[in-house]
Amino acid sequence: MTLNKNKAALEEMLAYAGSLHDELIAIRRDLHRHPELLYDTDRTAARVAGLLEEWGIDVQTGVGPHFGKGVVGVLRGGLEGGRTLLLRADMDALPITELNDVDYKSLVDGTMHACGHDAHTAMLLGAAKTLAAYRESFAGEIRFVFQPAEEGALPSPLDGRLLSGGRDMIEAGILEGVDRCYALHVWPELDAGTIGIHSRYAMAASSHFHVTFQGTSGHHSSPHLAADAIQMTGAYIAGVNGMMANSIDPREQAVLAFGTMRAGTVINAIAEQSIITGTFRAFSKQTVAAITAGLERHAQAASLAYGGFYHIALREGIAVMNDSEAVFEVIRAGTAVLGGENVRQQLEPSLAGEDFGWYLDRVPGAFILLGCGNDALGIREGLHRPKFNLDESVLVHGTRLLVQLAAGSSS
Repeated sequence: MTLNKNKAALEEMLAYAGSLHDELIAIRRDLHRHPELLYDTDRTAARVAGLLEEWGIDVQTGVGPHFGKGVVGVLRGGLEGGRTLLLRADMDALPITELNDVDYKSLVDGTMHACGHDAHTAMLLGAAKTLAAYRESFAGEIRFVFQPAEEGALPSPLDGRLLSGGRDMIEAGILEGVDRCYALHVWPELDAGTIGIHSRYAMAASSHFHVTFQGTSGHHSSPHLAADAIQMTGAYIAGVNGMMANSIDPREQAVLAFGTMRAGTVINAIAEQSIITGTFRAFSKQTVAAITAGLERHAQAASLAYGGFYHIALREGIAVMNDSEAVFEVIRAGTAVLGGENVRQQLEPSLAGEDFGWYLDRVPGAFILLGCGNDALGIREGLHRPKFNLDESVLVHGTRLLVQLAAGSSS
């Protein structure tokens, strides 16, 4: 195929993707009305699988050895050669009550797509439909990965580990033979029609911890006969805060905060149990390992000091780190689709977390921020907030960018 024919075919694909504007909005709004949490994404997964099959894409459902909730579509181009590219979207929502006054408002009490995963899924579906329609015009294999549980983790029914959806699907082998992987995330701080890309770190490793202290209940009149779980928790908080201040390399970015604490049942009895949760964020694997070890060490010390026991559960995080060649491909694709002036080099990584980091730890790729803000439309609310929304014009922008990355760099 000559360069000119290849260019003409790619231009046709991008025009076709643009024609999906209304369809993409309809898909996004349907998903927005019916948000699902973590691994409970059966409706969304069924909708995704049904559309992929309708477009003639090979589909595997029930992906993931632990929870079995992922969907993978595989499309092979008609030209010889080419690479294997993976494009990922997340399907889960958040336990947040929506406050937007729109006709596609969430129909599920206390649950909404406050992080834009409905848009991510719609855009990847748009890319899948476009590439399927033009499969004879590109080389290589495209894997469309739709994963559950990006926003959190649950204990595996197989081994008890706290696993997010990305890790579950990776353990199913979805990355085998993949040369590049990409994911988009809507970003309200950037204007619609722009993208942002980091040269290296995009997001921090975000890890969650749950620590249970078990003591012995007793009356306040005889504290010597009890083991106070609240005292253990207080000692633990002080010890961990001291660790973060004095035991972590000050040249490394790291932050830890406690989120919840539940302890005791009545005012005049010593608490038998206390549960404390929190998160920490860092970038280097060494710093993550140091904090993880410290959390365990201080839990053991606090429980021993007050005569109790402890149990710790941790969802390990990993930083989102872009590959330099993949970043170059994103810049080239973004320039072709949106114009060079709308491709922004992001200087400071976010301390938010994303489990796409597990993909990038194994396969070179890039995590792309897709601007979705629009001051004229009053759309600038941050992620994970009850009034988050997006300029729906970005659905075509994101679809076209994914198509350009897939078909434009498939050879």
